Amino acid sequence: MDKHTIPLLAIDGGGTKCLAVFTDRQGNILGQGKGGSSNYQGSGKDGVIRELKVGIEEAVADLCERNGIDVSHVEIEVECAVFALAGLDTEYDRRIITGLVEEVLKLLPIQVKHLIVENDGYAALLGATDGDPGILAIAGTGSIIFGINDQGQTARAGGWGHRVGDEGSGYWIGKQAVMAILKAYDGRNEGTRLGKWVLPHLGMENEEDLFNWVYGPEYSVEKVSELSRAVGQAASDGDKEAHQILEVAAHELFIAVAAVIRHLSFQNKPFTMILLGGVLQHEGYVRDMLMHKIKAHAPQVQWDKARKEPIYGVTAMGLSYLETKVSTKVQ
Repeated sequence: MDKHTIPLLAIDGGGTKCLAVFTDRQGNILGQGKGGSSNYQGSGKDGVIRELKVGIEEAVADLCERNGIDVSHVEIEVECAVFALAGLDTEYDRRIITGLVEEVLKLLPIQVKHLIVENDGYAALLGATDGDPGILAIAGTGSIIFGINDQGQTARAGGWGHRVGDEGSGYWIGKQAVMAILKAYDGRNEGTRLGKWVLPHLGMENEEDLFNWVYGPEYSVEKVSELSRAVGQAASDGDKEAHQILEVAAHELFIAVAAVIRHLSFQNKPFTMILLGGVLQHEGYVRDMLMHKIKAHAPQVQWDKARKEPIYGVTAMGLSYLETKVSTKVQ
């Protein structure tokens, strides 16, 4: 067995995909791979294990190919592994996710000396602000707001998952659309043409097909989240119900941002605000309305783009641990 020591394995796992990278102590990528959704609340425990395994196996294969190593006879010792995964919101989640990560590692030719498990939103914040004070609003499949001030205090709002939270996310928007279509079918509202976009997107002919799908095995958080695009199209075509859904989505996101602003005492101070996620990137109406509300609430907000991808925030956590470890040895 060909044994190799690698300083860091970093995993950024969200509701849509996960990215796995091996790096040296300077953060240079030695190998990388990609898997699917790693949020156990949406994909299930088996799904997370499968997708993390796929992503890490690809990273191992890439590492071996770059270095001329026989992947079938390799064993890797990782000094630090950081898994930043969606769905980690409570200590209960931490125990569940840590168990899943440990199970995945048992299936791979990897030995980990030190394991860090963290929420993917926190990692995304570190990557987006490069460690500087600011607030990151993410509205993709799910939604969450993270912030950090100049004293190093952190705050978060939202991110409670698709069953009881994730307001303003792609899933939340898609779910509201499904509900609106079924209400219109009953005659419980003024009517909406949302079905004109949603039903064809799902390959369905009528509302009963939609209902059967919701309670059938093909239903998934990811597929519902994809419906947010159809809602945006309907709103652009003048559908009032679709427009109302997007308006409420923006307001829900603002409420969460305002909570973080309050927790970090940013209301009367300059701070950086970064917007990420498919909803805030593709739905201009939601993004513009959210920005308007935030500006009115905290006039000194400064808009910025994410300086680095979330994986760099994950890598920063691991490199920080390795640097601390070295400094401790020197002392």
